[in-house]
Amino acid sequence: MPKPSDNTLAGLLGLSEQSSRKSHYRELLQQLEEVERERNRYKWLFEHATYGIFQAQVNGGIRRVNPALASMLGYSNVSEMLMSIGVDTQSLFEGGIREVQNIRVQVLQQHIIRGYETRLLCKNGKPLDVLINVLLKDDEPGVLEGFVADISERKKSQQRLEKLNQDLERRVVERTRELQLSNEDLQREIIRREQVKQALREAKEAAEAANRSKDKYLAAASHDLLQPLNAARLLISTLRERALPVPEQHLLERAHMALEGAEDLLADLLDIARLDQAAVTPSLSICSIYEMFSALASEFEQIAVAEGLRLSFFPTGLYAYTDCHLLTRIVRNLLSNACRYTEAGRIFLGARRRGAKVRIEVWDTGPGIAVEQQKAIFQEFNQVERNHNSGRKGVGLGLAIVERIATVLNARVELRSTVGCGSCFSIEVPLSQQLSNQDPLLAKSPVAVAQSFHGQRVLVIDNEPDILHSMAALLLQWGCEVLVAMDCSAAMDVLAGQSPDLIIVDLHLDHGVTGLAVAAQLRARFMVEIPTILITADYTDEEQALRKQLGIPLLTKPVRPGKLRAIMAHQLKPERAQ
Repeated sequence: MPKPSDNTLAGLLGLSEQSSRKSHYRELLQQLEEVERERNRYKWLFEHATYGIFQAQVNGGIRRVNPALASMLGYSNVSEMLMSIGVDTQSLFEGGIREVQNIRVQVLQQHIIRGYETRLLCKNGKPLDVLINVLLKDDEPGVLEGFVADISERKKSQQRLEKLNQDLERRVVERTRELQLSNEDLQREIIRREQVKQALREAKEAAEAANRSKDKYLAAASHDLLQPLNAARLLISTLRERALPVPEQHLLERAHMALEGAEDLLADLLDIARLDQAAVTPSLSICSIYEMFSALASEFEQIAVAEGLRLSFFPTGLYAYTDCHLLTRIVRNLLSNACRYTEAGRIFLGARRRGAKVRIEVWDTGPGIAVEQQKAIFQEFNQVERNHNSGRKGVGLGLAIVERIATVLNARVELRSTVGCGSCFSIEVPLSQQLSNQDPLLAKSPVAVAQSFHGQRVLVIDNEPDILHSMAALLLQWGCEVLVAMDCSAAMDVLAGQSPDLIIVDLHLDHGVTGLAVAAQLRARFMVEIPTILITADYTDEEQALRKQLGIPLLTKPVRPGKLRAIMAHQLKPERAQ
């Protein structure tokens, strides 16, 4: 642009060489040049801006647009755009006249509008999302200027985000519903399981109640059954020790074997029931193996002699730490089996030390057991198919009881056997390094089977008259002076102030009185520790602690005379037993 001369500018501004304001000429000229430079700068920015710019009259009509806006709306140049939309501003906005009027009102009120989102129409007629800032120009009254930014991608991103949010919300709703349904199913399953658990608890309680009822019935029935069996056993044993004609002796032996079979079956069934119900709890103490062997040898001596067998044991100083009563029951069952199945030869009891264990062995010279049968014989009602010595046939529960008792003692029963040569049953229990006080359940020393008790004053207390009669007959045959009573008061009367040498008393007497209580009263009355033997049909022995405290051994009904004789010999003072 040509620079105006000084005279021209002076004339335009009304200045002359003679004017008093001539001194300001140069300053005004500099300001005009600055304005021109700003105008050229604005024009350059308007033409080259990357965002769209338009100018319009407030009352309508587009004045100018920049190339960026034309390109933004799809036009090749500014002229094409202006020719297409004309001078009418409303043709630029998708909202038409209403949106133009809305913008006009706002800009007149506020002079500036920031961040106004709207849609402009492109060349192809499609709307374009834009963000505009509109302001009134101060230097040009009635003219507004707008700055336009393309936000279509942002809108698309926003729409995608909104769609994603909607999809997410939908999935959250669906998942929440699924979780609610799952939770409802879970709640129903919890309720169902609680109902099942409750039903199981009720069933268990009913089963336990039935077991308790069965136990009570079994205890009552066994007591009622064992009482007459006990009386019969004592009477038959009394007759067996008498000299009878051969025909009568033969009949008596058959009756003895039949009764013994019934006793064994009943005792085994009761033991199996108690062991299966976990009603047996071991009471650990120090147990003398020698004393146990002595007592069992005395008990089985008559049986072995009757079968033509020789029974012996190896003296040992070993002690076990276990339940003496349960261990004795195991060895007794093994001895009983050995006597039943051995036709000829001998039976031997032995004990070996095995580290921290003591191994108790029962040897026999019986027929032996084949390898394929050795596991089966420990099952209930399972027997080796062989002829039984002297017709003494069991029911197949003895070894099953042995194995169950061994489980209670946390011990293991082993079998070594050779067909035609014999068998060895063994059990290992913990070894005790200490000596025990005398256990009243076991014999103190071996006693001859033929031992007589001539002159021994024996008091028998039982609430069953048949038992009193049968026991008295047997003891009288052994040479005892027998006194009988049904309770403590009657015992005081028959004793007539003189202490007996031995008391044989039933555990359960009438009116809830126990034989232990009667024995304690008699000891207190005479101020003497009278030897006492307790007899019971109650295998649970609820008074076990008191019985051991009083030092009173226990015999279970039906009483075996051999065992009774052995315990009597051990209870009576040696110098008084004749």
